[in-house]
Amino acid sequence: MDPKERDFIEIVKSQKSTIYSVCYMFSKNHDEVNDLFQEVLINLWKGFGQFEGRSQLRTWTYRVALNTCISQQRKKKAHHKEQLLVDFNLFEDNDADTRQIDMLHRRISRLQPFDRAIVLLWLEDMSYEEIAQIVGISVKNVSVRLYRIKEQLKKMSNTI
Repeated sequence: MDPKERDFIEIVKSQKSTIYSVCYMFSKNHDEVNDLFQEVLINLWKGFGQFEGRSQLRTWTYRVALNTCISQQRKKKAHHKEQLLVDFNLFEDNDADTRQIDMLHRRISRLQPFDRAIVLLWLEDMSYEEIAQIVGISVKNVSVRLYRIKEQLKKMSNTI
């Protein structure tokens, strides 16, 4: 195994929970999450040679993962105008924490992909500066968008 492959494997090992978190935010379907995860890995590998370390590895990984998931979602919508929605949870659990997490996931999944990405990063305790760098907007814009997203989520509480 050459050094580049070894380095890439180490990066994937260190960043797999980040990648999985992003993929899970875009789908709760186990197979679809795995497909998204694979697409992210492919895109990370493609961009690995150009990564110059100007940003943190975590920031770069988030950016690639978010862009991949958003692109896949757009492709999916373009190919599937009508979707059959089956509403069941294979990981059904009835404790209060699980219900609250599931409710939050349902609300967040109703947001636009870009807003979903911002709220995911915020929930990961990233600073506004890190979020701005990952999604490519100003810190002020992150602040404004988060305020609007929170308001949207509050309004959803009356409709779910």
